[in-house]
Amino acid sequence: MNNKLSVSAIAHCYGTKKILENVSFECHTGDITGLFGLNGCGKSTLLNILFGTLKATSGSVWINDTPLRNNITRKLISYSHQKIFLPQNITVRNVIPLYFPAGEDQNKIFYSPGVHHMEATRVGNLSLGEQRYLQFLLVIHLNHPFVLLDEPFSMVDPLYKEVIKEKIKERSAVQGFIITDHYYNDMLDIATKKILMAAGKIQPVNDASDLATAGYLSAKQHGNG
Repeated sequence: MNNKLSVSAIAHCYGTKKILENVSFECHTGDITGLFGLNGCGKSTLLNILFGTLKATSGSVWINDTPLRNNITRKLISYSHQKIFLPQNITVRNVIPLYFPAGEDQNKIFYSPGVHHMEATRVGNLSLGEQRYLQFLLVIHLNHPFVLLDEPFSMVDPLYKEVIKEKIKERSAVQGFIITDHYYNDMLDIATKKILMAAGKIQPVNDASDLATAGYLSAKQHGNG
């Protein structure tokens, strides 16, 4: 099924400070939307609004013809944020069934690259990068039409970065993704749609040259790729 996430005229303020202003875009099944922006520009605020943990000052979010409310958002949007939310005191082998009690989806996690090397280890004893990778795997395989990923490449081993990219491409056949990360080359590599957030507003971009022109990348960064 081709689903559509519609973000319409979202605005948000913290007190008198305007964080988001008239943010509108769409994400469809098959889209890998890269959301670029400097620290403090409102990216995480927007993701929290989409996930329903923060109420926008104004505007609306829809999936197909249904306006999102907290009681239905959790069934439609999954979110891997920067904070690790996995239980720390049980092994990876026992964490996976908490999310996928049985069947093919559980096997997709167990047989993902690197997981069998960590399955006997308590989650809290994994490196931060391994925890982030495991959390990513669990979140993207949930049966939700849309996935939000905040910094999926941060602190992750380069080998796992390539696995993450391949998994996103694979899952985009049935899901739409909105991803934000400061590893902009990884973002440019994976994103099929690219938008830049600056001063609370968004604008479309195509490549690193557009990001440099908009002031997101310095000339030195752009030159180094």
